[in-house]
Amino acid sequence: MSPYSVMMGLILILTPLICWLFTIGREDTRTPLNKIFEVIHEKRYYLHALGYIFIIRWKALTDDLNEPIKVQTGNFTNWVYALEGEVTLWVQQTFENAMLTEFLNFHYLFIYLFLIYITTVYFAYVGERDMTDKVTLNYLLIYALAVPYYLFLNVEVTSSWIPGMKALLYHDGWYTVFYATHDPLDNAVPSLHVAIPFGIILLNWLHCKEKGIKMREWKHWPYHLFIVLNTVLFIFTIAYLGIHWLVDIPFGMIIGALGALFIHHLQPRLRNDHGKLFEGVDKEKVVRHTFWEGAVTLVLLTLILSAVAYQEDSIDDRVSMRLGGGDTTYEIVSSLRYGEEVTTSITNMDDSLTLKFTVIWVDKSVQAMDQGVIDWSVLEEMENQTIFEVEPGETIDFDNYEKKKWHLVILHNEAEDLDDVIEVRILNEYDEDLMWKAIAISIPSLWMTGFVFHRLYRLKKAGRSLIDSTPSHMWEEE
Repeated sequence: MSPYSVMMGLILILTPLICWLFTIGREDTRTPLNKIFEVIHEKRYYLHALGYIFIIRWKALTDDLNEPIKVQTGNFTNWVYALEGEVTLWVQQTFENAMLTEFLNFHYLFIYLFLIYITTVYFAYVGERDMTDKVTLNYLLIYALAVPYYLFLNVEVTSSWIPGMKALLYHDGWYTVFYATHDPLDNAVPSLHVAIPFGIILLNWLHCKEKGIKMREWKHWPYHLFIVLNTVLFIFTIAYLGIHWLVDIPFGMIIGALGALFIHHLQPRLRNDHGKLFEGVDKEKVVRHTFWEGAVTLVLLTLILSAVAYQEDSIDDRVSMRLGGGDTTYEIVSSLRYGEEVTTSITNMDDSLTLKFTVIWVDKSVQAMDQGVIDWSVLEEMENQTIFEVEPGETIDFDNYEKKKWHLVILHNEAEDLDDVIEVRILNEYDEDLMWKAIAISIPSLWMTGFVFHRLYRLKKAGRSLIDSTPSHMWEEE
C-alpha cells in the first residue's frame, strides 16, 4: 500500500476518536449520529466535500503545468541560497537521528493531511457552521493563492542544492515513489505546511476577536492549541528533512494570512448572513472593484512575467542543481501520455569534474533509497542499467522514456571531497507550449490578493476595524 492510502485509512479511523477526545466535557456540542445526514443537508456541507475534490484536481492541473514551463520560468534557488546559506544543513546535522527522522516523516505527511480534513469535520461535528466553512475554504484558497509562486518562482528543495544535505524524506524507500509522483521538488516557496495550518490559526483568532471572545476562554481552545503545536513542529520538520528553506516559513505565513483575511471577509456573503449574495452590488461598486483589484492583479502579473523574461534571458547561466562530492540527487520526469515527447538536456557546468547520471523507472529506484541517501553503487550494479558520463562543459540529451511511467534522472558526483561541487543545468523540453494555461490558472490568486488589499484600504478609510467582516453595503446602516 502507498503512504497516501495508509495515511487516509488512519485519518478515517482516527477522525471519530479525535472529535470525541476534544469534546470531552462538552458533550452537548456533539452532533447526534442520527442527525448527521440531516445537518449535512441543512447546512450544505456536501459543498465542502466537493471543494476538496475540486482542489485535488486543481493541484493535479498545476503539477501537470509545472515541468513543461520550467524551460521558461527557471528557478530562483541561487537567490535564496545567497540570502540564507546553509542554516538548514546545520539544523539537519545537529539533530539528525534515525528515530526522529521516522517520526517526522510520518508527521510531515500524516498530521498535515489529518489537520486539513479533521478540522473541517471537527467544526461541523460541534455545530460551528461558520468555522466549518472557513477552514474548508482555507485549504481550497490558500493552495490557489500559492499557484503562481509555484509555477513562476521555482525554488529547489534544500537537498538538491546544499552539498551534503540529505533528502531524509524523499530518498527513503516507502516514501520515494509517493513523493516522486506527487511532488515536483521545486515548489519550496511558500511552504503550505506552514501556510495552511497558520491560516487555520489566524481564522480562529479572527473569529474570536470579532465576537469578543478571549482565545483561552474559547470552547475550542484545546483544539486550537493542538493546531498551534503541530504548526511549530512543521516549521522544524521542513528545515530538518531537507525540504524547505527558512525563508519559506515567513512566505508561508504571508500566504496563510492573505487566505485567512480573504475567507474571513467573504464568508458572511457566501452564507447570505447579511442579505442576498449580491445585496448592495451596483454598477458603481463593480467598476470600482474591477479597477482597484484589477490594478493589483496587473501589477503582480507584470512582476511575474518580468521574472519569466529574466529567466529566459539568463538561460545559459541557469543552475538547476548543485552536487557536492559524493552527493546523489534526482530530477523527476512525469508520466508521458502516448504521443507526448520530452527531451532532457543535462549540462555539466563544471570545468574539471565529471558528472554521472542514469535514467530509471521510479518504482525500480526504491531499492537504492534508504534514510535520505541514494546508494549510487546499487544503481551501478543493477542489471541492464546504463550509466552515462557528462564531461566538464558537456551537454547530453536524453529522450528515451517509456510511456505511462514516471522516471527519475539520477545524478551523481563521484568526487570524494564535499567541497568539489558540480553545478548542473537540466532542461526538459516538452512539445507543447502551456504558458497561457499557467497564466490563466494564476489569475484567481492575483485577484484574491487585490481583493484583500482593497478591502483593508476601504475598512481603514471608513474608520472601521480591519477585521470587520460586515459587507460594505451595511456600513452606513450601522
